[in-house]
Amino acid sequence: MAAETIKKSLRIGLTYDLREAYLAMGYSEDETAELDKEETVLGIEKALTELGHQTQRIGNLFQLQQKLLSGERWDLVFNICEGMHGIGREAQVPALLDAYRIPYTFSDPLVLSLTLHKGMTKRVVRDAGIPTADFAIVQSSEDIDHVSIPFPLFVKPNGEGSGKGIDGRSKVKDATQLKEVCLRLLNEYKQAVLIEAYLPGREFTVGITGTGNEAVCMGVMEVCIDEQAEENAYSRFIKENYEGRVTYQMAEEKVAQECASVSLAAWRVLGCRDAGRVDVRYNSKGQACFIEVNPLAGMNYIHSDLPILMYKNNFVFNDLIGSIIQSASKRI
Repeated sequence: MAAETIKKSLRIGLTYDLREAYLAMGYSEDETAELDKEETVLGIEKALTELGHQTQRIGNLFQLQQKLLSGERWDLVFNICEGMHGIGREAQVPALLDAYRIPYTFSDPLVLSLTLHKGMTKRVVRDAGIPTADFAIVQSSEDIDHVSIPFPLFVKPNGEGSGKGIDGRSKVKDATQLKEVCLRLLNEYKQAVLIEAYLPGREFTVGITGTGNEAVCMGVMEVCIDEQAEENAYSRFIKENYEGRVTYQMAEEKVAQECASVSLAAWRVLGCRDAGRVDVRYNSKGQACFIEVNPLAGMNYIHSDLPILMYKNNFVFNDLIGSIIQSASKRI
């Protein structure tokens, strides 16, 4: 795939949440784990300029509000805002842009709210006949005793990303561990906890670009955590310190086809747009199962999984950005 440049040069605004800005406001490292670095914005800005577009930095939700009220407008907004509060936090910027009828990249408010809720997402995916591990949602301590899925289980916050709340304790082997981990997560993250039947097989992340029937798989990459790593889980710590701890390698053809089939089916039934990732893991029967989708995937041109996957499949960062703009432009 060569990066396609839209014939018309677009005036593109950039919306983003800078981690350093929220850290300066007193938020913690864990609270800001999903937010972006300055180099991420620079990388996107550089790619858009090289593709022939004009860019303007907008910033976060509150800076966007100020610019809209002052009358500023753009042909398109390249949106990577994660937001900070509530299950609809990723949907806040798209919802505001919808109100002003300004087009933007990536998924709409419904999709971004749904997919941040891992349990609701799995319900939709399961109802569509797409394989996913059995699961339960724990809203309070009273729910823990009603979980009837056989051990081992995997436990994580229901509405977080970037490996938040996941560590070496996430795989639980008995009722005592389950209660301990659930209570800790309920207290720490003040939200529901997702419990899944543990999938013992290989784990892959699938890169997708495009929307609907035009969505295509850009590559399937295996995530191999070193046995000597501090945590045998794709945790926030491992994701932020992957060098020497994680090996990324492209999947062999048969596995890639199986993972791509599950991922594209989930991408389309959920209504995701433009680009993102789907995580897949194999069960004990050798079946590829949907884990979760990231319709607002990390876009750091050095460290994020989607760009890494693209590079390993012989694409460059401008190809990824170009395909996103192409997909969004077809919807305008």
